[in-house]
This record gives sequence, C-alpha cells and structure tokens, in this order.
Amino acid sequence: STRTIAAHSCHTADTCRLPIAKVGFPAMHTHKNTRPFSAVAAEGNKFLRVLSSGKPIVCAKGYLFELEKRGYAKILPFVPEVSLSHPEVVKQLHREFVCAGSDIVQALTWYASRRQLRLMGKEDRLEALNRAALQHAREVAEETGTILAGTVCKTTVYNPSDPETWEEVRLMFREQIRWAAEEGAEFIIGENFNHHGEAVIALEEIKLSGLPAVITFTLSNRGDQFLLRDGVHIVDAFEQLHDKGAKIVGLNCHRGLETIVPPLQALRDAGCDFPLAALPAASQSTGEKPTTQELSAPGKPDHDCHTATRYDFEAFGKECRRLGIQYVGTCCRTAVHHVHALAMAVGRAPEAGALVPDITKHFVYGEDAGYLQGSFLSGAGN
Repeated sequence: STRTIAAHSCHTADTCRLPIAKVGFPAMHTHKNTRPFSAVAAEGNKFLRVLSSGKPIVCAKGYLFELEKRGYAKILPFVPEVSLSHPEVVKQLHREFVCAGSDIVQALTWYASRRQLRLMGKEDRLEALNRAALQHAREVAEETGTILAGTVCKTTVYNPSDPETWEEVRLMFREQIRWAAEEGAEFIIGENFNHHGEAVIALEEIKLSGLPAVITFTLSNRGDQFLLRDGVHIVDAFEQLHDKGAKIVGLNCHRGLETIVPPLQALRDAGCDFPLAALPAASQSTGEKPTTQELSAPGKPDHDCHTATRYDFEAFGKECRRLGIQYVGTCCRTAVHHVHALAMAVGRAPEAGALVPDITKHFVYGEDAGYLQGSFLSGAGN
C-alpha cells in the first residue's frame, strides 16, 4: 500500500491497523439481556430494512447551529440543553427536517456526554437531558413514520497514548447507548471521531447493545494524505470498522460539500465497496481551505458568509449518486432548504419539494430562465 501512517502517532503501522489486538483496548464487558448483533435483523429492525433495500437514506442534522440562529442554543460549548429548556423547539426542527426529506430523526445528544456536562457544571442533568432528547426524537419519528437514531460522538477525552482515557471513554459511551436503546432507538450513530481508536471503542459498545452502528469520522486538513489524528489512513479505518461490524462508515462535518468528495472518491478507488456515509458541513470550503474551521478569521468562528447554497447541496447530491453513497446527509450550519435540495438530488420527493422556489414566475427572471433546465428546481412540481 502507498498509504502513509504517521510515525509520531503510533509506534508501528501494525499498531494503527490493529488497535484492539496490538494496542490493547480494555476488554468488552457483557451486559445482561444483551441481544446478539445478528438478532436485530431477525426482529425486523426498520433501519436495516431500509439499508438492505439499497435506496438512498437521508439523515438531516446540524441542530445546534440552527437552534442558535433561532435564539435557543449556545454554540461552542455545544451542550444541547435546549432539549430540556425548549422541547417544542427541538421537536419542531425535527419535523422540519423530516418534511424536507430526512428519513432519520437523530436524537440531539451530540456532546451530551458526562465529560461535557461536567465542564458546564451540570453533570446532574446528564441522564435527564439524554432521555429528553431521545423522547423528543422518538415522538417525531413515530408521528412521521421515520427512523429514530441515538447518538454518541467524540468525547474530547480520548488519548491514544493514555489507556486510562480509553476506559473513561468506554463508560461514557456505554451509558448514553444504554439510554438510547431503552428509549427505542433503531440504531446508533457514532460521529465526529478524529481518532480511529475512539471510533473502535464506540463500535464495540454499540454492538453490545444489539443495535446496528453507523460510524463517521471528521477529516481535518492534512494535505492529501487523508489521515486521522492517530495516524490511521481513512481507507484502513473504514475497512477495519466495516470488518468489525459497522453497517455504514463515513465522513461528517469539518469538510464542506466540495472538499468531502475527494476522500470519498479515494475510498471508492481503494475498493471500499460497502455502504458509505457523507454528511458535510454546510460550508463553501475550498482546496486551499478544505475545512470549515479555516474559513473564518482567528477568534471569530462566524461562518455565515461562507454558508453553502441549495445549489451546492444539489451538486453534492449528484456527486453522491455518482459515487454510490447510500447514506447522505447534512451537518453544521444546515437549514431546511439545504435538506430538500439534497433529498431531491438523490431522487427523493419530499413534502417540502413542492414548495421550492418557482423562479419561472419571478418578476425578474421570468419563464425563460435557461439555467433552470436540469436543476432540482425544474422538477419541483410547480
């Protein structure tokens, strides 16, 4: 292989490629009443049925930034207290994303880990916050016939060189996954991982719950090497997680709609023919500044002027179809119009699709706006 493993991140290439056997993660513990992973399919898991159909799956998210715009959430700490303070606002955004074409109602438990609430001095609200978020999402999933997903994400605790952090991370994942399973999640999303090792721990814990797992990484700017922070190439990471039982492996956040495509292409070129996920940040990142964090001035994390358009999402959706990406979605700074542009680009006909702008009747552009041909706007059923 021509892939590079960063020497400073791992002692050997084998250490990166085989984290459980070589690095020695803490042994998995068996819970009482844990169902075998294969038993879920036999019981008719809704998510697995949709996955096996081969049809595109749309997962809209990007809740905290959108709720911050609406005046209900605080970004940067990212702790989703809004699930407790304004439950109807959270449920309304879930409904809007479903109307726009999302098949998944993802519980707003991103950064709702013990570590994050401890930093905010609100650790005593941990279980209440997680269960409230799951219950809000379940209510909307049940009323709309969509699929409820639980969520865990990077903890900011994991250190590949410190085994003590591995067990702390494992226990944080375990409690959040247990609450998600008890509240009726059909599958668990483990997301925003920039270390392969932390993603492996998440997958192990999800499998113990008996629920299917979707694992996604964030890929920062490391040139064209496509390396995670612990030096593992994304091809190695994806192949290993797939082999260990993840139903879908993918990328989310950090990279924008254009800059997430090259690593996805590299994965396909390397022979990763299993289901992949792509959920970029809604930003107009470039080759020079491939991540959304690089777009704003230092100390001013305001990306409004760099936000992607609905046409960017349409183009991204077409790229996903070309690459055969089955699980597509959105991440930070996403709004509803982005979601229905993406959903329509991958062949869906969401309820909100009937309400996209009818530029043919605009007083300036008129009926002869030639650029409409071939775009999602021309097929909106106006």
